[in-house]
Amino acid sequence: MHETTPEVFLIARPSVDLEAMRAYLAAVGGDSWLELREADREELNDGELLAEFAGRMCYRSWEPGLNRNVTRIRTDQREYFANVLASAHGSVLEHANYSFAFRNVSRVFTHELIRHRAGSAFSQESLRYVRLADIGFRVAPALEPLREQVISIVEQLEEFQRDAAEQLDLDGEGLPFAVKKEITSALRRLAPIGLSTDILWTANVRTLRHVIEMRTAPGAEEELRLVFDAVAALMLAQAPSLFQDFERREDGAWVPQWRKV
Repeated sequence: MHETTPEVFLIARPSVDLEAMRAYLAAVGGDSWLELREADREELNDGELLAEFAGRMCYRSWEPGLNRNVTRIRTDQREYFANVLASAHGSVLEHANYSFAFRNVSRVFTHELIRHRAGSAFSQESLRYVRLADIGFRVAPALEPLREQVISIVEQLEEFQRDAAEQLDLDGEGLPFAVKKEITSALRRLAPIGLSTDILWTANVRTLRHVIEMRTAPGAEEELRLVFDAVAALMLAQAPSLFQDFERREDGAWVPQWRKV
């Protein structure tokens, strides 16, 4: 057994094809909006740009006059998103997706994470195929007074995995892969739910806002609070305008000014 600590890696984010976007805007007469955004900063934030593009398409609000009902537009992007958040126009946030690789999280964590199905995609290490020869495990803070007993139990379960694989001749020459898979799948039933695993999670910004709020709340599970505290900090740095209303409180909860966007 080896002790582990959860890690969070942001491995993918939106990527906008500026030339295709520019061609569309030329066709509808909204060129000036993209020119303004390119003049605003040296490097465009693709996640924020994509969400704003979606929002402005709804009202044809690239510039005054394109929609006769729109006589004034917000040119400041942060102010634009503040209005989107305050008006709960959250559907435009669903266009921007971010992918996180969670390393050494427990199956307790993944079982709770996959409940957030809407706006998410998941790919998890499969214990039907991956044999448990060396169990990674994190002792939760609440179990620290029993640390030695906890480690002893996990080490016994790990030893059983190795002994059972040997007794069942799992590495025997000529053993069909289908049999290996069946035995490996059966052995995982004798593994602790707290064992460390990896999962890839992709979520859109609307989902991210909801999950960050839910899973950093004081009543949330301890490991999820730990991991989503890191996710929240990453997203505030990655797309500050889309998470501008979030505040981290002293108890570690990330709370938005506007909920249910």
